[in-house]
Amino acid sequence: MECEKAMEELKRLEQVQNVILLHSDSSSSSNNNNNNTDSSRFLANFTLFMMQPCGELDIQQKCKLISEHFTKISSSLLEDSLQQLCDKDDVCIKDSLSRHFDDDSRVGLSPIDCEDLAMVSLDSMQRANSTLEDFCRSYFMFHEMDANSAECIFKYLPLLSFTESYIYQLDTINEKLLQFPSGGVSDFDSRPDQVVNRSWVPRCVKSFKTDAFRPLAVVLERYDIFTDRIRDELKCGEEYWTLERKLCRALTSKQEIQVEDVMKAIHLKSFDYRVLNLLLYQLNGRKINETHMEFLSVSEFLVEVSDDLLVHSLS
Repeated sequence: MECEKAMEELKRLEQVQNVILLHSDSSSSSNNNNNNTDSSRFLANFTLFMMQPCGELDIQQKCKLISEHFTKISSSLLEDSLQQLCDKDDVCIKDSLSRHFDDDSRVGLSPIDCEDLAMVSLDSMQRANSTLEDFCRSYFMFHEMDANSAECIFKYLPLLSFTESYIYQLDTINEKLLQFPSGGVSDFDSRPDQVVNRSWVPRCVKSFKTDAFRPLAVVLERYDIFTDRIRDELKCGEEYWTLERKLCRALTSKQEIQVEDVMKAIHLKSFDYRVLNLLLYQLNGRKINETHMEFLSVSEFLVEVSDDLLVHSLS
């Protein structure tokens, strides 16, 4: 019996290897990722799975089913499925999940990278609260979510709150950088004598000299919800802060301000709302509704103009 099992396992491994070679031969581009071996094995097992008989379904029907339901599959759905299918004492499943979500090496982190971990302060979380409340009231309806439902609010609140708090934290750093004469990160290099006693300066400058959103991106990548679209919106945030420093510098030095810069800054300012909105699409496993995105973009612009006019009238 043991011999038969061993032979069956060897046969299965041979099939997997043959499919891997088939995929390698048909691939037009090479993949140099560290997970290339795991990816190849996964694709091979999936191919063999598709070849297994299932009632009267043929290959074409199976492919159609996969295509129709693929967008509904998300990491959160798989987690829920695993928890429902396995017993509490199933150590194997728990270990697998633990390795996937708790192993820092999988997201490129190590003990020496601790200073690059995405962390937020309580002050940033408190400042982010009003934006999160407004986001829930104004955007949940576009995702068929009830802003008055505690279940809907708390379902994704930790991730949304963490993201918005991290953005507010960087915004605070940007405000600190405005204290420099030229309002830019280059001041730290050119005038170290004036900032030597400010302990926060090195961290601030480092954040904006490198990829300011990289620590946040690592967290989102870990949950498989970081997309190119979100990356682009975060870049809009960095561009907005650069423009803000430029405009403030022009005001303090009584230089001419370009209307184009002001208009662009207003358009970019609500990037955090767009990031949260895109995250909700990912978390819900839904395709982005471009009509909604265009409508909200116009709405965000009008709200920013309205807020600026209100502040101006009160000053």
